[in-house]
Amino acid sequence: MMATRYPSGLLFSSLRRASKRPPITIYSTSPCRARPLHTTAVLRTPQPDASKTSRINNGSTRSARAAPISLLVGGGLLASAIAIAQSYNHDDDPHNHHLSGSNARILPNSNDNRDPSLPRFRLSSIRDEHGPTSPHPWVTYQDKVYDITDWIAAHPGGDVILRAAGGSIEPYWNIFSIHKAPHVREILYQYLIGYIDVLDLDENGKPALETIEDPFQADPVRDPRFIVHTDKPRNAEPPNEELLREFRTSNEMFYIRNHMWVPVVDEKKADEEYALTVELPDGETKRYTLGELKAKFPTHKVTAVLQCSGNRRNDMTRHAGKTNGLQWGVGAIGNAEWEGVRLADVLADAGLVVSDPRVATRKSSQANNGEEDPRLMHVQFSGLEAYGASIPLSKALDPMGDVILAYGMNGKTLPRDHGFPLRAIVPGNVAARSVKWLSKIVIADEESTSQWQRRDYKSFGPNEGANPDWDRSKSIQEMPVTSAITGVWVGECVRKGKAPSWANNRQNGRGVVDVAAVERVIGYTPPPDPTSTTIPCKPCPDQTPPAEPVAIQGYAYSGGGRAIARVDVSLDGGKTWDQAELVDDCSPNAPESNNTNCHGNKNWSWTRWRYTGQLPVIPIPPSTLSQGGEQQDKKFCTTLVVKATDEAYNSQPETHKGIYNVRGNLATAWHRVRICPSCVVEENQAEGKAGGVRWSTGETYGCGFGKETVAAATPPAVDEK
Repeated sequence: MMATRYPSGLLFSSLRRASKRPPITIYSTSPCRARPLHTTAVLRTPQPDASKTSRINNGSTRSARAAPISLLVGGGLLASAIAIAQSYNHDDDPHNHHLSGSNARILPNSNDNRDPSLPRFRLSSIRDEHGPTSPHPWVTYQDKVYDITDWIAAHPGGDVILRAAGGSIEPYWNIFSIHKAPHVREILYQYLIGYIDVLDLDENGKPALETIEDPFQADPVRDPRFIVHTDKPRNAEPPNEELLREFRTSNEMFYIRNHMWVPVVDEKKADEEYALTVELPDGETKRYTLGELKAKFPTHKVTAVLQCSGNRRNDMTRHAGKTNGLQWGVGAIGNAEWEGVRLADVLADAGLVVSDPRVATRKSSQANNGEEDPRLMHVQFSGLEAYGASIPLSKALDPMGDVILAYGMNGKTLPRDHGFPLRAIVPGNVAARSVKWLSKIVIADEESTSQWQRRDYKSFGPNEGANPDWDRSKSIQEMPVTSAITGVWVGECVRKGKAPSWANNRQNGRGVVDVAAVERVIGYTPPPDPTSTTIPCKPCPDQTPPAEPVAIQGYAYSGGGRAIARVDVSLDGGKTWDQAELVDDCSPNAPESNNTNCHGNKNWSWTRWRYTGQLPVIPIPPSTLSQGGEQQDKKFCTTLVVKATDEAYNSQPETHKGIYNVRGNLATAWHRVRICPSCVVEENQAEGKAGGVRWSTGETYGCGFGKETVAAATPPAVDEK
């Protein structure tokens, strides 16, 4: 029995047992064998134009377009609301009860002026007959009743939605606030079957809501410096001044991407009680406790980036079009040293036998002597919280691929937010495949059937809009090349040596601008000394000083183990270019030396870079514009641009328009940060007014629909030390 528990008061453990539905048997269409594949989630082929018909027992018929639906209870993405499209007809369902029975009231009473064509239901009947154990689960929202039977099998969170079955979905939405969006309510409406009886409504026409216990109450405490996108489930990125503070991102500031609450596992008992199950294609299984994994297999380390497919999604939103999903800045990425056991070793010990790809000339269509062709098979990962994903078996077995099952992070026990006690680490691939809280591995001849494999983490053409052909799109695996600016210094802070120094960044971090979060003053050229004998300048100069120094830092990364070959920087919006200095953090002479900086057979880490140059002369707007809080005209600004090229000479696209997709995945276009000068006037000088130049950067993180503005801020004091 795994040492895991769920929050008390919700009877979560008993609900999980009670709500387990019999596994659906699907026979593989692969010609190599005919065997049942067991799954608890089935994704039907999308039929966007199909209709769904529900009969009610007064003979009327309601038809509605088959709709995709988000995870109604339990931390899916907002974008998963457009991710599942299915066609299903009640009349074809052998279990359809046509809403007949004692729980339906055909006609409303005289005090009920709602749609008379729909039946009314008593809450007691809904609770008794359509709860978590019912084959026909229903939920209520406000005064309406919804039958989720047709859709429950495809729910991305497995049986999590069943926690609300038989009652109101609202208390769960109040916790999972990510679902409180108009398009989610519109999707839920597709499953409307009737109304709650007026006898169960209060004077406001609403039923009394039950109080439920917050399943997130046992989540770990997080660092308050995080930029939080959603609190429940927690999705957060570090501010930029923390992102590159070290080559290896600290455990405390590594970005958090959760779909639900964090499972609770007893750390003291994990080695003995937490177990991983491995299932082979023939159905044979083998179980390993965490302690057995540590003792039986050699320990391996790999230094690797994990990056969310939605990293920089906010850039795509601002520069190409509206995207669904968390509006990440540049911080949904982190680099860490992972410690664990090789997945290939575990699979071999479990009994997996594969054909030798070195002697194969084509993909085999039949299994030979019980051997599996690794080019045809997949490794399906399942986590404790219902998340699932998969990778090709060939990746898992690649001796150069460094796929491990990790129980350590940066020399410490794996933190809870990052998968304790065990997670998959798939270097070079999208982080969505590095499943956390790993509980089961299945070797199968198809990808994971989960929502997160078949829908959410894909990309498609910019012309496909909100209803793409998900089956045609490939699941994201290896990540493309990307880069980002994380810090900018201008003017005196550069002259005074306050630009970034990787060897001592904690002491020299003053003046870092958080270009992924909020507006910050990034530099200041002070007014002249009023006691000077030189002629004072005008209160507001017409343009910025010549040869104004600028220092920039950031990261570059490419998936598949490809090294970064070059980082190009432009200070004038892409008109002219120069190359940044690449920091070799993996060399023995790097600040974090002892020859232990980078582990692994390929370049799985990010490359930090830095650049120092001189800004072009820029006109300064009139003081009324520069300090009025209005949008700064582009002619009074310049745009810093960065793009990276990897060792295969893959480079970033110039704009997001050509790679736009409504999910906002793989937002890897050139990263642009616009900086603008304005005039700051000192009022209390002995000899009249004097002017200085303040630099600021526009908003680059947030909901994605706000204007880039220039903040009115007090210029920072210059440290003379």
